[in-house]
Amino acid sequence: MSLIAIGINHKTATVALREKLAFGPDKIADALKSLAGQSKTGEAVILSTCNRTELYTNTAEMEQLIDWLETYQGLPREELEPCLYRHEGLEAVQHLMRVSCGLDSLVLGEPQILGQIKQAFGTAKDAGTMAATLDKLFQRTFSVAKKVRTETEIGASAVSVAFAAVNMAKHIFSSLAKTNVLLVGAGETVELVARHLKENGVENVVVANRTVSRAQAVANEFNAEAVTLEAIPEYLPNADIVISSTASPLPILGKGMVENALRQRRHRPMLLVDIAVPRDIEAEVADLDDAFLYTVDDLQSIVEQNIASRQEAAQQAEAIARDQAQQFMSWLKQLESVDHIREYRSNANVVKDELVERAKNRLEQGMDADKVLVELANKLTNRLIHSPTQALTEASRNGDLEALRQLRLTLGIDKD
Repeated sequence: MSLIAIGINHKTATVALREKLAFGPDKIADALKSLAGQSKTGEAVILSTCNRTELYTNTAEMEQLIDWLETYQGLPREELEPCLYRHEGLEAVQHLMRVSCGLDSLVLGEPQILGQIKQAFGTAKDAGTMAATLDKLFQRTFSVAKKVRTETEIGASAVSVAFAAVNMAKHIFSSLAKTNVLLVGAGETVELVARHLKENGVENVVVANRTVSRAQAVANEFNAEAVTLEAIPEYLPNADIVISSTASPLPILGKGMVENALRQRRHRPMLLVDIAVPRDIEAEVADLDDAFLYTVDDLQSIVEQNIASRQEAAQQAEAIARDQAQQFMSWLKQLESVDHIREYRSNANVVKDELVERAKNRLEQGMDADKVLVELANKLTNRLIHSPTQALTEASRNGDLEALRQLRLTLGIDKD
C-alpha cells in the first residue's frame, strides 16, 4: 500500500503552466473519477488552486500518475516533468500536512490553503473517490493544521502591508464591524485590504478612485459604494478609517481637508493609513489632534518583525507536521498488519471448510465416525502446520538463530 502525491506549485512552475494544469470546477468531478481509475483502491483527491495543482492517490504507480496527468491535461511531458515534484509514503503525508499549515505557501502561514484543502476533500467525497486511507489522511491533516494554529504563532502576525493595515485598525477600534471605512484607490492592494476588512465583519465601505468604473468593480465584489476622488471631502467626515493606495504623484488628502472633516466629526478620532509611494496623505496630517496617521514605512517595519516571528513559529510547525506524519504512517502499517491477519485467517478457514465438507461426505457414505473425526483432526493439523514447519526447517538449515527464535515465540513453542 503506497500513498503518492505529485504536483506543481508557485515555486516550481510559472503562472502560465499553473493555468494550463489547473482543474476548473466544471471538470473536477470527471477528472477525479478518471484519476481514481489509476488506483487499485479507487482513491483520489485533486487540490487545484491558483498557486498549485496536486494529485493524491493510494496504491497507484508514480509513472502511471504522471502519464495520466500529461494525457488528461494535454501537456507535453518535456514541459511538465521538470516542474513536477513527487512524494511517496511518509514524504507524501508530510507534504500534505505542511501544505495545510501554510508552510509551503507563497505567504508563510497563510490560512486560506486549509479551506481549499477541505474543499478538495469534500469534492472527492461527492465524486466517490474517497475511501478509508485517504479519508483518514485528510482528517488527520485537518487536526494537524488546527494543532499548529493553536500551539504556534504562525498565523498570529501580519506579513503583508494590507493585512498589517487592517490589523492596526483592529488594535485601535474595539470592533471593526461598526466602523465606516473609506478606501482610496482600486488596485490590488486596496482589493486585499477590502478582503481583510470583510473577513473582520466590516459592512460600511466606500471605494474612491479616479476612474469610477474601476472603483465600482471593487465595490461590487465587497458590497461597497463607489465614488470619484472628487467626492472624498463629502465622505471623509463619516470615515472612522481611511486607507489609501493610489499611484498619484501628488497627495490626495491634504491637512486642510482632514482638519475640516475632523471638525465635522466633532473631533471623534480618525485612523489614516497611507500605503502609497509617493504619499497620498500629507505628512502634516499627523500634527492634527484626533488624526492618527501611519505610513507604509511604519507598516513595513511591523511586517518585517512579524516575518521573523513567523519563521520561528514555522520551525515549531515543521516539527509538529513531521511527528504527526510519522504517527499516521504507524497507523497505516498497523492497518496493513490487520490485512495480513485477515488474509491468514481466511486461508485457514478455507482449509477448515474443505476438510469438514470432506468429512461430512464420508459420514454420509457410512464410514465409522471415530475414524472420520481422527482423520479430520490429523489432516487439519498437518495442513495448518505445514507452512510454519517449512519456515522452522529453513531457519534451522540456514543457521538463522534470530529467525528461529522469532518463529518459536510466534508459534508459542517458547514463552518470552
